[in-house]
Amino acid sequence: MLSSASKAFSTPARALIQNRARSSIVSRFMSTEGSGETIVDICKGKIMKALETDEVTVTGAYDDPNGSHISVTVVSEKFEGKRAVQRQQMVYKALWDELKGSNAPVHAVDAMICKTPAEV
Repeated sequence: MLSSASKAFSTPARALIQNRARSSIVSRFMSTEGSGETIVDICKGKIMKALETDEVTVTGAYDDPNGSHISVTVVSEKFEGKRAVQRQQMVYKALWDELKGSNAPVHAVDAMICKTPAEV
């Protein structure tokens, strides 16, 4: 049997609060411009622009385009002569606005592959 304290936390008001919290979380993953772009699209565009390449793949964890975890694959001439860590730093710099702060849409980059065209 549920105690009165437990019952208080299973009320419709609690469900309403949870639904509002979920919608808030979902909305932060969408572009603020109202364009309907997913966070994956936004991240891909930022990397393409920063590294001047069209060879960018960004995927959300479990193929969720608005997931908080992403994987990145980039092929760019700008990586020429750079160590792996320097290449990753270049990608993180492009994504920084999506990663910083407690309400950032991207929580983590789970995997990152950075290659030059010669390495492909």
